Amino acid sequence: MDQRFLDELGAVVAPGGLLTDAADLFTYESDALVHLRATPGAVVLPVSADEVQAVVRLCHRAGVPFVARGHGTGLSGGALPVEDGVVIGLSRLNRILDVDIPNLRVTVEPGVTNLEITRRVSPFGCYYAPDPSSQIVCSIGGNIAENSGGAHCLKYGFTVHHVLGVEAVLPNGDNVHIGGAALDLPGLDLLSVIVGSEGTLAVVTKATLRILRRPEAVLTLLAGFESIDLAGEAVSAIIGRGIVPAAVEMMDRLTIQAAEAAVQPRFPDANAVLIVELDGPQAEVDEQFAVVESVCRAQGATSMEIARDQAHRERIWRGRKAAFAAMGRVSPNYYVQDGVVPRTKLPEVLRRIRDLEARSGLRIGNVFHAGDGNLHPLICYDASVPGQAEHAEKVASEILLYCIEAGGSLTGEHGVGADKKAYMPKMFSTDDLDAMHLVRCAFDPAGLCNPGKVFPTPRLCGEVPGPYRQHPLERAGVVERF
Repeated sequence: MDQRFLDELGAVVAPGGLLTDAADLFTYESDALVHLRATPGAVVLPVSADEVQAVVRLCHRAGVPFVARGHGTGLSGGALPVEDGVVIGLSRLNRILDVDIPNLRVTVEPGVTNLEITRRVSPFGCYYAPDPSSQIVCSIGGNIAENSGGAHCLKYGFTVHHVLGVEAVLPNGDNVHIGGAALDLPGLDLLSVIVGSEGTLAVVTKATLRILRRPEAVLTLLAGFESIDLAGEAVSAIIGRGIVPAAVEMMDRLTIQAAEAAVQPRFPDANAVLIVELDGPQAEVDEQFAVVESVCRAQGATSMEIARDQAHRERIWRGRKAAFAAMGRVSPNYYVQDGVVPRTKLPEVLRRIRDLEARSGLRIGNVFHAGDGNLHPLICYDASVPGQAEHAEKVASEILLYCIEAGGSLTGEHGVGADKKAYMPKMFSTDDLDAMHLVRCAFDPAGLCNPGKVFPTPRLCGEVPGPYRQHPLERAGVVERF
């Protein structure tokens, strides 16, 4: 990287805000998907939106690619650096700027952790609904980039349903306000384009978020089953009765064992467990619980445990939220996959995964948001054994194909990033991908903002895909070009 450019970067950020030493850069070579690595030319750590804007302007002028990074907890390689490019680390933009309880909204910088918002508004009887398993460390900026979900997305939706507005720096260095404090604004819904764009369209520097009042009652049930099939059928039966729980989570025996070794949640000795959480008015929760309990018993639940108090509830959830990290207790390495299937296809796809486990010789743990069919298979392997890492990656890829063939999706909440971009043509047509690419080019014609992510092959914005060289009305014969 050119020394003059580095000097310019150092001049626009606060002292200590430019990292170029190899040992410092090592920290930023990957996100939580550690088998994908690249060494950036520099890392900048701005402390204000003005500094972010100045850095992006320099990159745009010099034609240097850049990647915005939150806390590095992503699992799709979305924050993978570009070799010799710039990483813009947003962890120092970590202030909660405004708490507006009467209007149920907060305004934060992108480096604020997910859980910190709930902690700040909890004394007022409020909380922030999206709750990824990494919520204690993941950043709001990263949540917005990936449209993160979590255990309670079944009832309360994903990040996009809780973002009212953002301030962002476009790839050319312009600062823009998209959305606002109101629940809905006229015009094109550009806010929903930014949320979930995986950092390819802009760098978010501020976000206004919707918070919720805590429900009157919360009831958490832990049920054990003899098989994943029976647990899956219970999920479909619960929702088929017209009940939408706040959360429905499932874990199999391997992930149960890992969680027990790590955080001792005292789960039952079962081949699968369901965590079903109901919330709302007390009378409604009581009525729905009676239905859930009867469904679980009818589907052969071998045990049922109801959280007696908040501490008991937190113990149950600690076991679920520790599942990913806990796999290190039962395997030296593991590959986390993320796909979605229709709820009714859960038993079928899980049977295919069990068959794959037997054929591959690799253990596969299953933990997932059962209510919306979001699977998180954990493929266990030993990186010290030659070829096992590559074998695990192929196994994970085959699971993605199962999800697509079942009518689902190749990602539920982890994003496409660098990890899954090769599989996008399995789910989308060429025209679909071309249309998405045109949106990206409208924001970033120079292709500098998190390049190499989401799309399966490098695409230049100057090369407009063939079908879009004509205006749609012209192709339809409605207008003629003069």
